[in-house]
Amino acid sequence: MGMVDLLRSFPQVFIMNTSIESTPLKELSQQALYFEYTKAADPIGSGSISQVPYAEFLSELHQTNVTALIPLDVSEALGCEGPATSPALCANFVHILPNEKITTSFNATSQLIYVMRGVGKTHFEDLVIPWKTGDFLVLPVGSEATHYADQDSAFYLVHDEPLLRYLGADAKIQRFKPTLYASEDSLKKLQEVEHDAKAINRSRVSILLANKEMDQTLTITHTLWAMLGVLPEGTVQLPHRHQSVALDLILDCEPGCYSLVGPRIDENGVIIDPKRVDWKPYSAFITPPGHWHAHHNESGKKAHLIPMQDAGLQTYLRSLDIRFVLPKRAD
Repeated sequence: MGMVDLLRSFPQVFIMNTSIESTPLKELSQQALYFEYTKAADPIGSGSISQVPYAEFLSELHQTNVTALIPLDVSEALGCEGPATSPALCANFVHILPNEKITTSFNATSQLIYVMRGVGKTHFEDLVIPWKTGDFLVLPVGSEATHYADQDSAFYLVHDEPLLRYLGADAKIQRFKPTLYASEDSLKKLQEVEHDAKAINRSRVSILLANKEMDQTLTITHTLWAMLGVLPEGTVQLPHRHQSVALDLILDCEPGCYSLVGPRIDENGVIIDPKRVDWKPYSAFITPPGHWHAHHNESGKKAHLIPMQDAGLQTYLRSLDIRFVLPKRAD
């Protein structure tokens, strides 16, 4: 090896101009704080940050005489910039009058739409996507979406813009393709599960919607999770909990369907001092993360519900921590 080759093999060394003055330390450190561990380890317990509140949003919100996007906003209670229905998600009702349209645009990685009623189509980038009552539609980051209604129509729309807003980030990379889950397909799958001989031994009679791109989380997008479930008449889904917030949409139900929700259970798996949320058709409510919840059907007909959660993100972070109260065995 020659001398020139030998010199080229060494890392390059650059002489810095040491005459450049450093930014004053006082300016660099003026935002710094220090806490004794117990004063900051539990910001919710200390009151520095608020819990996700209980809240209900009734169907009257999407039964008006105007075409509108109606955010289900609890940002004031959360102490964050709004609109937001949880720290990471914003749920909305979207109402479109016959032969009208509405354009939506969010800085979000994922939009999840459930068509509560109506028929129409959505223009997104170079796609024209038809939809009808009972369909699910997921849209990735992209250009604005314009929704056209052939008849009176209403969506339940959940997106993750509050998460991006908190991170100070712009969504730019599509992690999945726009995907339609037709109502006839999802209902057929749900009926197969419902009529399975093993259904009676399962804690939930439901299907989870997923996307082929989400092979690690098995969810509908990389941040969002969606379930279509049935609660048979005369049954109780035993309490369970998870660290993802649930933005629950009730579909069809009769009086006597309700959820019990609370932060603690006793030694028998019973929720202590629960809040009762009576189900109402095409209304929504928040189930806070970490709270135990049980669903009851004391009516004479089965009921259906759709929880949407940030469980795609929580699953990827390995922090979902889902737990179930198991039925007691007969001695």
